[in-house]
Amino acid sequence: MRTKHSKQNKINVVTLGCSKNIIDSEVLMGQLQANNKEVVHEDEQDDGNIVVINTCGFIGKAKEESVNTILYYAQMKERGEVDKVFVTGCLSERYKLDLEKEIGNVDQYFGTHDLPNLLKALEADYKHELIGERLTTTPKHYAYLKIAEGCDRPCSFCAIPLMRGKHVSKTIENLVIEAKKLAEKGIKELILIAQDLTYYGLDIYKKRALAELLKELIKIDGIEWIRLHYAFPKGFPLDVLEVIKNEPKVCNYLDIPLQHINTELLKSMKRGTTSEKTRALVAAFRDSVPNMAIRTTMIVGYPGETEEMFNELKQFIKETKFERLGCFTYSHEEDTTAYLLEDNVPEEVKEQRVAEIMELQAEISFELNQQKIGKVFKCIFDRKEGTDYIGRTEFDSPDVDNEVIVDATKHFLQLGQFIDVKITEATDFDLYGEPVTLSKIKEL
Repeated sequence: MRTKHSKQNKINVVTLGCSKNIIDSEVLMGQLQANNKEVVHEDEQDDGNIVVINTCGFIGKAKEESVNTILYYAQMKERGEVDKVFVTGCLSERYKLDLEKEIGNVDQYFGTHDLPNLLKALEADYKHELIGERLTTTPKHYAYLKIAEGCDRPCSFCAIPLMRGKHVSKTIENLVIEAKKLAEKGIKELILIAQDLTYYGLDIYKKRALAELLKELIKIDGIEWIRLHYAFPKGFPLDVLEVIKNEPKVCNYLDIPLQHINTELLKSMKRGTTSEKTRALVAAFRDSVPNMAIRTTMIVGYPGETEEMFNELKQFIKETKFERLGCFTYSHEEDTTAYLLEDNVPEEVKEQRVAEIMELQAEISFELNQQKIGKVFKCIFDRKEGTDYIGRTEFDSPDVDNEVIVDATKHFLQLGQFIDVKITEATDFDLYGEPVTLSKIKEL
């Protein structure tokens, strides 16, 4: 007997993990809506009687979160609070047999390429004609655009190819169709994502075609910002830098995970590059687009990382002054080539190294932010929290980067609109400012 009176056949989609998973959930929801199904995303009341959990299986902490979420809804099903629970995504792709054995109170598990079968289980038909159709879950003014699936890189620490398969680019034509549909919905900012943006086009056009794709996307009316996430250092197509420099719609921003700077570790990581080549690439970025914000991520505690290697990484970060930087502890993932190595850096040492890197980055970010005081930036505002409007410059991506804060008790701003803001104060990761009228901009 049900203990909760929820609407029958209402499907609640729960998304864990990265922005690529967000898009997969949005596509699923778009398909369900086209089948006249009632669907919600991460409903706070948990009042869907059918739950679909889109899981992440990237590293240990993400896997733990996914398992805990599956257990939560499996227990809800046991109590009669939901009727059915389905699990999809990366964790399910990688550990389906284990999950079926350990958490049996789930109706069915699906992998990352099982959308038609998942829809069938939800009593819906897969509609091939829905190119680019999806039910966006992000704020109404920005959306992610996944330009490729999978990855051909052999990185020793990464399990993504095990879960997502080989790299497959979408055609420029289909991406333009998808982007136009997003623009028609009021989307102003496109955030291009893939496991590896810089490999885009090699499989279908036999050449790197990211620059060509960007030149087509900038033609779309309504799109004002295009942001690049998840580039790869080896084989980076330098013609992309020319597009970033010359096209106002393409943000002066690049997310390029470098992972480390020590040549010996980069070789063991199978990154296909060296310290010298990495430094030269960053120098090329700075020379070509001097005002570009570079976001990167680093891994500490990789097998064999000595204190000397770690200090080399710290010195590199100190010298390079990345505008944005994240740092993660190495996760010893089974079935990766690095799993054959001894995970010989103690966990407490890994955590201490992350803390040191992030403390260093906070100092760098504070220094760079102080230079912004008194300057005016074009910002877009994503949300209102309490008495503050929260926005971003073109140098900041949602959820991961700096934020611009404007006092809502003194100013009225429209969310999703571009507004010029003069920065008045700055901390490590936040900028505070006031909106500037057109007449005041001319005075400045």
